[in-house]
Amino acid sequence: MRALEDISFAAPAGEITCLLGASGCGKSTLLGLAAGLLRVQQGEIALGGEVLADAAHNPAPEARPVGLVFQDGALFPHMTLRANVAFGMPKAERSMADHWLARVGLAGMGARYPHELSGGQQQRAALARAMAPRPRVLLMDEPFASVDIVLRRSLRRECRILLREAGSTVILVTHDPAEALDVADRIAVMEAGRIVQFGTPEELHQAPVTAAVGAIFSGAQVVKGTLAEGGLDTPFGLWPLASLAGELPEGEGLLDLLVQADRLVPVADVRGGKVRDVHPLGARSRVLIGGAEGAAITVETAVPVDPLKTYSVLPDPESVRAFARS
Repeated sequence: MRALEDISFAAPAGEITCLLGASGCGKSTLLGLAAGLLRVQQGEIALGGEVLADAAHNPAPEARPVGLVFQDGALFPHMTLRANVAFGMPKAERSMADHWLARVGLAGMGARYPHELSGGQQQRAALARAMAPRPRVLLMDEPFASVDIVLRRSLRRECRILLREAGSTVILVTHDPAEALDVADRIAVMEAGRIVQFGTPEELHQAPVTAAVGAIFSGAQVVKGTLAEGGLDTPFGLWPLASLAGELPEGEGLLDLLVQADRLVPVADVRGGKVRDVHPLGARSRVLIGGAEGAAITVETAVPVDPLKTYSVLPDPESVRAFARS
């Protein structure tokens, strides 16, 4: 079984490129190949027009102009922060360790040990250690996952600014779409060992190639549908063709329909689905309505919903994007 299949992309110099996907999609494998932690069996990895690794030539990680930042920071616990940062630096530059600590907001902490720091501070120190040798490429594997959720957003925004100032080429692995949108200049969305779409956050939001990609970046939900006489047959009723934004894709009529919860209207219908939950949100409510074959859909509406009644669901005109069933 192949972990990766027909992978090809370029990470521009000075930009932050994110590999985004669920666990097992191959993103960490791809990062490991770039770092030298895994051997390239087919294809090649190039840096600045020169082949860095291929099936016949796989330099060890320490022989590559690459810095690594892992999820847990991986600091040496028996060393001070100053010694950690200086570890990979040329001897002539090791006096600059405190400078790099200051750049990540850890000024005056060089004498401390990793266990004396918070999770966010440890990740800052790990970033300083990776950046201090001035690598041409910085590889980051879920670097913020172990940080307290309250601090995570501010830390990744600060890191984005610092990384852009440093000018390195950065490849960051994450499973969190919000993190990708916060940090990345370009995003490679991965599924089952393939890159299904590669582009800027704006491109992925405005022109997704699949409904799943669209759901990730627009907050919309995916509804399975079938082209039928008079409209689109869905588990929540027949949706009129006028609800489509754009043309129908070519294919056999099996569709993935992408729609926002606030563009849906609940309609009392004795043949409709049961109300599973009503969550008030002030002037509006978030309503979960069941459909055929165990399906469910979320509707955000100002229309009062009776939990004891059944409802079908209709989309607003030109609010649904249709994709060939994946």
